[in-house]
Amino acid sequence: MQNFYKKALYALLLLLLADALIACLCVYQSYPSAALMPPGGGGLYWRPVTKTDAPEGGTSTIRVIETAQRSLRFDFRLTRATTYPFVSADMLFEDGEGNAVPVDLSRFDTITFTAKCNPMNALIFALPTFDATISKPGDYLTYPSPLTFFSCNEKGTPVSLDLTRLTIPQWWYDRMHLDLSHQSYQLNQVAKFVFGVSQQTPRDRDSRVEISRVTLHGRDYRYLVALAIILVSSWCAFAFWFFRAHSRELSASLDTKLRKDLPLVAYRQLTLEPFKDKEKAAVLRFIATNYTNPDLDLDSVVAGTGANRNKVNEVLKGELGMTFTAYLKKLRLTESARLLTEAPAVTVAEVAYSVGYANVSYFNKLFKEEYGCTPKVFKTVASTAQQEQHDS
Repeated sequence: MQNFYKKALYALLLLLLADALIACLCVYQSYPSAALMPPGGGGLYWRPVTKTDAPEGGTSTIRVIETAQRSLRFDFRLTRATTYPFVSADMLFEDGEGNAVPVDLSRFDTITFTAKCNPMNALIFALPTFDATISKPGDYLTYPSPLTFFSCNEKGTPVSLDLTRLTIPQWWYDRMHLDLSHQSYQLNQVAKFVFGVSQQTPRDRDSRVEISRVTLHGRDYRYLVALAIILVSSWCAFAFWFFRAHSRELSASLDTKLRKDLPLVAYRQLTLEPFKDKEKAAVLRFIATNYTNPDLDLDSVVAGTGANRNKVNEVLKGELGMTFTAYLKKLRLTESARLLTEAPAVTVAEVAYSVGYANVSYFNKLFKEEYGCTPKVFKTVASTAQQEQHDS
């Protein structure tokens, strides 16, 4: 059994190691992220485009400054030529061939970036999303454009925005002649990211903005579900293997022990085979005949055989290498093992009483010390082994 437990321990350690590696992988995969700078990071391609208030008669200007594609950097000047002056620098998504196409960002729920502004500013972040029931391809004013605000300064401000909690502005509903019941939007058809000015942006002043370290973050619970399934399955499989293998190993161990249990064979043979030493034969037969008596002790053997105490111990030491107490316990336990194996209907208490133990708890303790399991477990293993032999 020691080899089995050692093997089971190694298997358990390997299972724990494998589960730990799988857990790390699944947890890591459950937090998908995509760094968008430079373009192509995370498999998402984009190019910078600008928009001004020129179509509405404004004179505001904006110019994107290339910085090795590590940031979206632009200079602008917002003028008062129109009621609602506006400029924006956009990250327009495209395919690998440079064609503008919406992208599926549904596995992400957060965007983070660092924003530097000179002077200090309050800007808008928006993401136009294509809606097949409303939008016209390429006409971004028809795209629902949920947005939010963020502030920035010259030192750089870390910004984290929840993509699922943006608000579609009132003017868009008025322009599209829609009611406010169309508040929902999907992230599976995002056309671009928009970094634009707000009502708090300084007018008639040269300004600069730099957006860097743009990264998308998400949470994919499918990996956690898969992890739970893997863990439950692996531990169920290990438990099934352990108990099945333990039962077989215990059965084989007990069978081997019973086969090698010489006292059981010895006491039967010694009660039948003639001995030249009549006194020795008398001692062995008396013990073999009366071992089921709960009151049997060394004095009883002396009284029943006429041999003195030294002779009794000499016989047992010489024939079996045991003391009287050890031999008596061996006889009782081997007989109890035989009864448990050959008589499945018998109870543990009945076996204990039949072999000379009036205290069942004490019998259980001695039996477990001898066979490594309780009589009840022994009985179950023996019954299972017999059933398997019958089936095979």
